[in-house]
Amino acid sequence: MVMVEVRSREELARLIDHTVIRPTTRLGDVVKVCKEALHYGFAAVCVPPTFVQTASRLLRGSDVKVCTAVGFPFGFSKTEVKVFEARRALEDGAEELDMVMNLALFKSGMYRRVEEDIRAVVETAEEYGALVKVIIETCYLTDEEKRTACHIIAEAGADYVKTSTGFGPGGATVEDVRLLKEASQGRILVKAAGGIRTAEQALAMIRAGASRIGTSTGVQVVETFGG
Repeated sequence: MVMVEVRSREELARLIDHTVIRPTTRLGDVVKVCKEALHYGFAAVCVPPTFVQTASRLLRGSDVKVCTAVGFPFGFSKTEVKVFEARRALEDGAEELDMVMNLALFKSGMYRRVEEDIRAVVETAEEYGALVKVIIETCYLTDEEKRTACHIIAEAGADYVKTSTGFGPGGATVEDVRLLKEASQGRILVKAAGGIRTAEQALAMIRAGASRIGTSTGVQVVETFGG
């Protein structure tokens, strides 16, 4: 397993998706995280679909990507609804999509339909050159189910498997990140999200195999690096 070595705050920031996606997210919150992302050089901001156009305008010309959620937070929307959400977000300026896997279908053993659901969003994203990260909500899955989900996501052509929405009863763990990294066999990358609030926690996830960190406290994570 190839480990990412993080040697500075700047390098750590480039692995962070700075997130503001609470139910009560306000326009001012989005403006704030965009300014912070520009200042610290975060990889992306993750904002509600409602504010994608705003974030895209504020970040235009920068290296910070605009990410938004699809089928969030439960994942059981119909595929055509997810595709509509994805296309509208991409037209508004999103460059990355964090979609929620259909857990209802997955838990029913309907793996082909789960794959088709993901692939439909992936194919839409590909039209715009956008990345797709698939949230599997690890707190609800057995280890074997996590491995199966990784295989499905890779087969569907997505770019990342993501641990959590942050709305479930559990978030990212080092053990889950390590398992997902091994299960992915280099076919997809891993994003750790949910409960990561310090540099120490983020670095542990990165050492375990995460290529991205999703957190609503990106500034705190970077500021605690080396401190």
